[in-house]
Amino acid sequence: MSELKKITYREALKAGIREALLNDDRVFLMGEDVGRYGGAFAVSKSLLEEFGEDRIMDVPLSESGFVGAGIGASLAGMKPIVEVMTVNFGLLPMDQIVNNAATLLHMSGGQLNVPVVIRMSCGIGKQLAAQHSHSWEPLFAHIPGLVVVSVGTHEDARGMLHTALEHPDPVIIFEYTSMLNLEAEIQIDAGHTDISRAKVRREGKDISIITYGIGVYKALEAAKRLSEQGIDAEVIDLRVLRPLDEDCFIKSVSKTHRALLVEEAWASVNISSEVSARIMENAFYELDAPVKRLGGSEVPIPYPLHLENASVPQVEDIENAVIKILRP
Repeated sequence: MSELKKITYREALKAGIREALLNDDRVFLMGEDVGRYGGAFAVSKSLLEEFGEDRIMDVPLSESGFVGAGIGASLAGMKPIVEVMTVNFGLLPMDQIVNNAATLLHMSGGQLNVPVVIRMSCGIGKQLAAQHSHSWEPLFAHIPGLVVVSVGTHEDARGMLHTALEHPDPVIIFEYTSMLNLEAEIQIDAGHTDISRAKVRREGKDISIITYGIGVYKALEAAKRLSEQGIDAEVIDLRVLRPLDEDCFIKSVSKTHRALLVEEAWASVNISSEVSARIMENAFYELDAPVKRLGGSEVPIPYPLHLENASVPQVEDIENAVIKILRP
């Protein structure tokens, strides 16, 4: 039986980066403060000492500049891991991501792949307010030409990067600031993550809770509480936000006949909107109740802790929403 090891989400992310650097000399990490400072969230701490300045590169404070450089390096045969400190700063290189990385394969008639990997910290930032705390996964998931994935578990934090680096197209990886110190047990010899498929994190028969990112652990905790009340909830981790693994959640809803969609992004025009639409188009007659969405409040993320917590779905909100669907 495989040995289990308890590590933090931060340590799992670092292990994935270190493995990638060890396995392929073409891989290098670039970003603001990733080297001497050890990363804004200490994810890359000590990697500079191990791998040197050629592979752990501190860059100027210009997201448009260094993301563009990463795209160029990938076109030249390298495998850059570009770290954008927070998703809010991800707006600055949108020209490079949308008009270059996402389009070059099409614009070149299939001649130019852009195998760049861009990591962004996302979600609630532990009282970092509106400058560093939003969940903007839906913005990037809207863009054809990108692969967009969400690291909702420690296993994926450890195993997703390798698969992303092997992908021929640009991959955006969303990691979650609020999970950095969260501990969990993972298998030491766990393999790499399939970034083309969603995953059933908990089997159930009464309702499908469909989520991603930090919502995965919240949904699993809510499902545990609900089981004590005789409700058997299935938890789906979407994991890949573009392209969505439609077969997974349609199969789940067809089994449970009810769906609750959970995410921290603002409730309007989010990932759940698309998932809901696809359920209605492909599994409408399987439903025994309307699809329910539970998203973030449509305000800039507040600084005070009690307001920050109130602005995104919590375990109790998921639990109460499920009970209301099943026992109206």
